[in-house]
Amino acid sequence: MEWTGKKVLVTGAGGFIGSHLAERLVRQGAEVAAFVRYNSRGDAGLINLLPGEVRSGIRIIRGDLKDPDAINKAVKGQEIVFHLAALIGIPYSYVHPLDYVQTNIQGTTYLLNSCLNENVSKVVHTSTSEVYGTALYVPIDEEHPLQGQSPYSASKIAADQMALSYHRSFELPVAVLRPFNTYGPRQSTRAVIPTIITQVLKNRKVALGSLSPTRDLTFVSDTVEGFLRVAEVRETDGQVFNTGSSREISIGDLAKLIFELLDVDMDIVEGKERVRPEKSEVERLMANTEKARSIMNWAPQVSLREGLQRVIDWIRDDLSFYQVDEYHV
Repeated sequence: MEWTGKKVLVTGAGGFIGSHLAERLVRQGAEVAAFVRYNSRGDAGLINLLPGEVRSGIRIIRGDLKDPDAINKAVKGQEIVFHLAALIGIPYSYVHPLDYVQTNIQGTTYLLNSCLNENVSKVVHTSTSEVYGTALYVPIDEEHPLQGQSPYSASKIAADQMALSYHRSFELPVAVLRPFNTYGPRQSTRAVIPTIITQVLKNRKVALGSLSPTRDLTFVSDTVEGFLRVAEVRETDGQVFNTGSSREISIGDLAKLIFELLDVDMDIVEGKERVRPEKSEVERLMANTEKARSIMNWAPQVSLREGLQRVIDWIRDDLSFYQVDEYHV
């Protein structure tokens, strides 16, 4: 696809992956609108950290995913919509599950309705590997059963199915991208990798939750490439695509690899307050990405070691950006 001049809406553009996607689209020549949640500070999230020449190419639209009128106004006139906006923190979903239903399910439905009414040429809906729950087999392909092991993952399962139903029922050209754990610069300590790095650099000790669960980690530029590819290929309509490295690493081994790259030697404290409820913890994730490789010609390019070093370098350059107690794993 030639992105130059394309009118593109990115919901959740103020978030980690969304900000990287918006930046890439601007650099590709698209006319980018960013839908960000309104707040009294006028804060556009991580878009504020983008280079000035990129920020100037992004039109900010403030609103709330739970407001259908705001969604209608944001979608109007758009050709392609990347839907990344969602409540994503798993621990918070245990506290306020209804908020996840209203934002992730109802809000997504508002967006789908608007896209249908505006005859949007492509909608890319963002899923998560959390919808699979603990792997019943590996590598996990797109046919793996969906298991809602937290209110967050349950809300995303429902949102995914709403997106697919709009393709089946109304022929809306929608595809679902299901990234496994994405990491990279600008990610908050809600996620495990910046949590480990910032604790080492600031506290000189590391406290984590369960160390045994495994994750499939993908550098953010590879995930962003997946978003572009799934939008560019017409054959993706009505389908789900995993993106991941097809490798798994335990949280404990991940911490040791980060220690090695930082050239430190320290113990890990396993904090009980950081452990998910037993039946809610996803113990194992590893992606099968053959479908994305064959239909989208997508494959990850950045190795885990290289990607971790890039994150370490970025955090070292702006350590004041991080609060080490912001989130527990």
